[in-house]
Amino acid sequence: MSMTKNPLAAAAAPRRGRSLLTVTQYAIAGAGLIAALVLGFLVHTPTIWGLLPIVLYAVLSLCGMNLLLATVISLLAGVVLAQRPPTDVGILLGSALGDTVTVIGVICLLGSGLGEVLRQTGAADLLVRGVMRVVRRDSQLAIQLGVMMSCLVLVFALGTLAGALAIAAPILIPITARAGFTRSATASMMFLGGCAGLALAPFAGANIAILDASGVEYGTYVLVAAGPLALLSLLLSIVVVPRVQRRSALGGDDFYEDDLTGADEQAPGPRTVRATWAFSVVLVVSVAYATMSKGGTAFPLLALPVMAVVTAMAGGLSVRDTIDALCRGAGRMVETFLLFWILAAFFQMVNELKPYDVLLDSFGPQLHDLPVLSFAVAVALLGWLGVPGATAAHVVLLNNVFGPLGTSIGLTPATWAVTYLWGSKADTYGPFPNPNMMSALGFAEATRLRTLLSVGWQVLIPAAVMYGLILTLLV
Repeated sequence: MSMTKNPLAAAAAPRRGRSLLTVTQYAIAGAGLIAALVLGFLVHTPTIWGLLPIVLYAVLSLCGMNLLLATVISLLAGVVLAQRPPTDVGILLGSALGDTVTVIGVICLLGSGLGEVLRQTGAADLLVRGVMRVVRRDSQLAIQLGVMMSCLVLVFALGTLAGALAIAAPILIPITARAGFTRSATASMMFLGGCAGLALAPFAGANIAILDASGVEYGTYVLVAAGPLALLSLLLSIVVVPRVQRRSALGGDDFYEDDLTGADEQAPGPRTVRATWAFSVVLVVSVAYATMSKGGTAFPLLALPVMAVVTAMAGGLSVRDTIDALCRGAGRMVETFLLFWILAAFFQMVNELKPYDVLLDSFGPQLHDLPVLSFAVAVALLGWLGVPGATAAHVVLLNNVFGPLGTSIGLTPATWAVTYLWGSKADTYGPFPNPNMMSALGFAEATRLRTLLSVGWQVLIPAAVMYGLILTLLV
């Protein structure tokens, strides 16, 4: 007699797994808070036990806990460990509002607001269509490069990969479907092009953190760090994407539906054209001015609202519609802003416990004896394999821990820029799935995660070799 599976039991199994994971997360959080409470009565600053909140943050993040919640719990562990009274916690949170990390969170809010203005005016659509209009439609290679450049340009403009691909995908998918590309090949194009744009984006939070921590201007950052990665991604795609196309086409089940191949392109109105030109001009002027003036972290706080207002005016949006678009876009990033704010307080709390002073006193002489290249590579590897979470936070954490020591042994600003970029962005390409990969898969309507992981590795390994050579030349 054949046995059939109970569908209710099969559906309940994933729920039980998620419940067990949640219980595990809260058990670890509770244990960490209790350990911090006990240690608070036994140790005094500076103390190596100040690393406990950092370790707790890493473990909770690796267990899949919401990053904001994990950060709050880790901050509480630091507060309990330092035995700070509630009034001091309020002062800590107030001072964190002016921290560089929180400013990056504000920039994320403003960038998302600008993205919504670009959507409302149609400028984002026109940017993508403008790039695709100049490529040959009878050449798969030309279409592939056009798709990648479209994603690169839009991510460069918006500073966010997921938001840019959400706009680009409905325009690009009918084009790739008509050209006979599979879903996996389309996802690969969007992923590689989008990640190249994310490395170059002048107002992306992580890149602003890199510029601030390393002290380089944007032109140097592009020349030694972001530009090589973007160029390598485009060059490797000429080999990688056709290989994905051939393999994914073999089964015949990875192509788009026929109804997607007939999508029509609507001619843009004059307001959309004006908004696109206005945005493009202000973006170029802003990047040029920021590069020449070395405006630093604070400049995007002015540039992003100005770009949004100018684009809205050129696109014919009313004052009320402009404010609504800005607020609606920024509203999507409130959790991100809160994450950066709590992270800023968290980093301040850890710095107050001074665990890094203890580490440097114990291991500083040995680290000082390391060759400059070995030190830079070690920091980059720690960033790649270290605490998961917001990329900008990776950069700030690496700079807090290793910045003074690295500078004292001879790391130049350009060397730091390469180290921070690779240390914070390498995990975008592997070894594990990440939100950027999932975004590309989702918007391309693809399902083969293993294929995209393979694509990431095919960039990750050559890029690691490339940055090793660049660091060798810089030091």
